[in-house]
Amino acid sequence: MKIAVLGATGQTGQQLVNQALQQGHIITAIVRNPSKLAINHENLKVVEGNIFSEDSLKPHFTGQDAVMSCLGFPPSMFYGVTGYSQSMTATLSAMREVKVNRIITMTSWYTDPNSGTRCSFFIRFMLLPIIRSVLSNMYEMEKLLEKTEDINWTVVRPPGLQNTPVTDKEFLTHEGYYVPDENDNPVGQTVSRSDVARFMLSLLSNNTWIKKAVSIITK
Repeated sequence: MKIAVLGATGQTGQQLVNQALQQGHIITAIVRNPSKLAINHENLKVVEGNIFSEDSLKPHFTGQDAVMSCLGFPPSMFYGVTGYSQSMTATLSAMREVKVNRIITMTSWYTDPNSGTRCSFFIRFMLLPIIRSVLSNMYEMEKLLEKTEDINWTVVRPPGLQNTPVTDKEFLTHEGYYVPDENDNPVGQTVSRSDVARFMLSLLSNNTWIKKAVSIITK
């Protein structure tokens, strides 16, 4: 498939690009600074683009089969975070203009502000407040996608991300804001970035999660 990738220079994005190339996909990586993507492959095209501009994205989306996004933005306690919703607004508009109908993007567990009541003390009262600005804008982006009827979207929600090698472990999935056990407590706290990329790429040939958000973790 021909895939446009946003966030390709990030840690998860690089995993996704590498795995996609290994699977034989043709990748267009749309980045702010092409020199930051140290991957060379005959099926990889690295282009400079503005993720907040529909006009900048349209020529790079033209002819693609899907768009995949691993964009990330740092938390901000003073100004809030707007990058997720703003970039998705531009992305969806560009996709409509050039008739690309599939997008797979990632957010996180606990984007809903009321969803973290079952997690550990440390996560609930120390970590989540620190990253709440990020989670809140991810949540805003998710709500934007939920209202999108003309494009086949999927949101992948992983927990904490680790830089560990890809595995062949089975995924646990749940259509909610975390993966629960039988007592509705979260199952685990972390997942490998490489496994998140593996799951996202699996969705290219799996329609189970079309127009849905899915929380994931490996067994």
